[in-house]
Amino acid sequence: MPAVSKGDGMRGLAVFISDIRNCKSKEAEIKRINKELANIRSKFKGDKALDGYSKKKYVCKLLFIFLLGHDIDFGHMEAVNLLSSNKYTEKQIGYLFISVLVNSNSELIRLINNAIKNDLSSRNPTFMCLALHCIANVGSREMAEAFAGEIPRILVAGDTMDSVKQSAALCLLRLYKTSPDLVLMGEWTSRVGVVTAAISLITCLSQKNPDEFKTCVSLAVSRLSRIVSSASTDLQDYTYYFVPAPWLSCKLLRLLQCYPPPEDGAVKGRLVECLETILNKAQEPPKSKKVQHSNAKNAILFEAISLIIHYDSEPNLLVRACNQLGQFLQHRETNLRYLALESMCTLASSEFSHEAVKTHIETVINALKTERDVSVRQRAADLLYAMCDRSNAKQIYAVDYSWYVDTILNLIRIAGDYVSEEVWYRVIQIVINRDDVQGYAAKTVFEALQAPACHENMVKVGGYILGEFGNLIAGDPRSSPLVQFNLLHSKFHLCSVPTRALLLSAYIKFINLFPETKATIQEVLRSDSQIRNSDVELQQRAVEYLKLSSIASTDVLATVLEEMPPFPERESSILAKLKRKKGPGAVASTPSPSADLLGLRSVAPVSAVPPSAGSLLVDVFSESGSGAPSVGVNDDGFLSSAPPSTASEDPAPPLPEADELLNKFVCKNNGVLFENQLLQIGIKSEYRQNLGRMYLFYGNKTSVQFASFSTTLNVQTKPVEPLVEGGAQVQQVLNIECITDFSEAPLLNIKFRYGGALQNLTLKLPVTINKFFQPTEMASHDFFQRWKQLSQPQQEAQKIFKANHGMDTEVLKAKLLGLGTALLENVNPNPENYVCAGVIQTKSQQVGCLLRLEPNAQAQMYRLTLRSSKDTVSKRLCDLLAEQF
Repeated sequence: MPAVSKGDGMRGLAVFISDIRNCKSKEAEIKRINKELANIRSKFKGDKALDGYSKKKYVCKLLFIFLLGHDIDFGHMEAVNLLSSNKYTEKQIGYLFISVLVNSNSELIRLINNAIKNDLSSRNPTFMCLALHCIANVGSREMAEAFAGEIPRILVAGDTMDSVKQSAALCLLRLYKTSPDLVLMGEWTSRVGVVTAAISLITCLSQKNPDEFKTCVSLAVSRLSRIVSSASTDLQDYTYYFVPAPWLSCKLLRLLQCYPPPEDGAVKGRLVECLETILNKAQEPPKSKKVQHSNAKNAILFEAISLIIHYDSEPNLLVRACNQLGQFLQHRETNLRYLALESMCTLASSEFSHEAVKTHIETVINALKTERDVSVRQRAADLLYAMCDRSNAKQIYAVDYSWYVDTILNLIRIAGDYVSEEVWYRVIQIVINRDDVQGYAAKTVFEALQAPACHENMVKVGGYILGEFGNLIAGDPRSSPLVQFNLLHSKFHLCSVPTRALLLSAYIKFINLFPETKATIQEVLRSDSQIRNSDVELQQRAVEYLKLSSIASTDVLATVLEEMPPFPERESSILAKLKRKKGPGAVASTPSPSADLLGLRSVAPVSAVPPSAGSLLVDVFSESGSGAPSVGVNDDGFLSSAPPSTASEDPAPPLPEADELLNKFVCKNNGVLFENQLLQIGIKSEYRQNLGRMYLFYGNKTSVQFASFSTTLNVQTKPVEPLVEGGAQVQQVLNIECITDFSEAPLLNIKFRYGGALQNLTLKLPVTINKFFQPTEMASHDFFQRWKQLSQPQQEAQKIFKANHGMDTEVLKAKLLGLGTALLENVNPNPENYVCAGVIQTKSQQVGCLLRLEPNAQAQMYRLTLRSSKDTVSKRLCDLLAEQF
């Protein structure tokens, strides 16, 4: 049994605690507690009056039982009676019991309040502190109503001892946090003393009512100056491991962060001198090797740096703070590295210190690569984003998407079980949205699938990419269509149901891409293991895909199974995280030119236009259900003769890069038309004969609402929503009809207000004459016969030009097919040349076109020749195509 303390020790309590600790089981503990509760109850109800010591002992036992997790439903009155005792230990136990067990709605609360008032007015400092501690511990609204007026008087009374003032200040702080409306400001607020305790109260009050406490700034600077300029021996009673008054210094610096820089020149100069002294002391050798010394010293330093960042007006101090933090980036203490990165993240947003932060880029990148602690790596990523601009974007971000594909596929290969679905989704998004990486991705994933054991995530990526872009590598006999199919199907039986479903979708895509695989794939779909599969999803896909491939024409199949459109660009996960982030490490969400260096953006998804019950081809161009305006083409330009819309401001002239943006869409129908710091405009379009439908997506890249948003064409169109929320996207649909051939694209003007300023820009809508091509298959004899018939000078347009891009065979073929014509194989005697044929469909006439592209790989030159039955068409197509190769 533990020894019992002498004097005022409670032997019975010590024996009871020892018995509980010696219990061998929970049942034995409960039995001992029930026995003790019965004994205490009998003592409280007995005829013999208990003395103060016995009451204190039994109340302590009840408190201990409660802390063990058992309910206590008696003894409260005895605890209240202890409050009237003149002995400190008895009163202390009474207040402790009340603080822990008494509910604010208790019937005894009036008796308790009376006892507290008696102690507050007793002028006994010990009893006053006990009462104040009880008020703060309970902290209820009832307590605030009863004592919010009394405590300020105790706080500022001249005869109140310092220990009582400290308790009063902290008690008032507690009440103010729970019931600020009951703590009234008055004369007492300018007379608060007892600095360390009062600073916490004043800081809280200043945050809510800064004007009422602005006089405290000069006092805080004066007090801080005295501490910072003193030696450790000057404030010996308040020195902690050779650091004078560290807690008070931190609280004073935190209080000053509630206000802007002092307007008084003398006060400001004194404060700057204090901050310089703190930075100088950080450079001094430590006076002790103990961790308490460095912790206290660094605590003051980081609070000083936070104040420097808050003021953001002293370039010299900001740069010095940055340099000091830079020394911590490689410190052996993890917490210091974390705090340094967090503070530098905020410094990077200042115009005065941004360049100084950038000098540490190598260290931060190294931290991101080698740091063990994940929280420190997260701060390093935050800082890299904050310091990024055009001068260092390539150093920070991976701009080579082939590297990204290689890295993620390697990650899936090595640690596939730990790679989430979102990772391979992102690979798909990047590949689909980036034309320049599609062929490389198809080749890379094809090679990865040849491994004897592939992770299922690799099979998913392979099925998706080969189903979409397998044609880009089909020219190599080693990756012919049948080889690709057999490779994918060899993994089929090892995969889960969702992956098998994806592979079946890839198979039907193969039928569209490679008609020669149709019989083989239909045989697989027709097998019992597919059309009679026990899984309903797989069975349904097999039956529907088999039927689709059997009865649909080539055109219908091509329409249904066309290449996936680009995904809406999403926001960087780092940016999203920083927008949610609060506190000193937060980075402003002002859009920057480097915000989309990797195309990692998020735009709120837009619901698709619901399909109608009609056939797919008719539905693409029908007006039912979409509410889209119908627009036509006329001789003047492009769009039909609806009355022009009016706007309060004149449209801006087309952007200088409008033609360049237009040329990007000559051989493709989907993608991002325009993007700047504020706005992203996406395009998705489809064409059939002389009809087309275009979807325009306007995305707000900022966190600020776009007001008065409007778009204007030279026709009347259905208006878009006038308000575009931050991070949101709105959609506009155009139905298009080509009446006759045309040369100039229509102009699209967008106006909106961002932060009160009018934004006005004009683009060329990517609708070009080749969008209305119908591909025409021709034999060699027919092609050259027709070529000779179009021999008049005005029917031919020719250009000889230097290659603007690489002369890759697969890319050339993909662009010619994207033009809309039929690529004729084995027609030209020279196999290096490409010939195409198509008919441009307009409402008034059909214009036949023939194309021949002759590359000279050695000279890196092309000769492009176009012949058509209409001279304006030949010239326009020749001009458009010359920019594509």
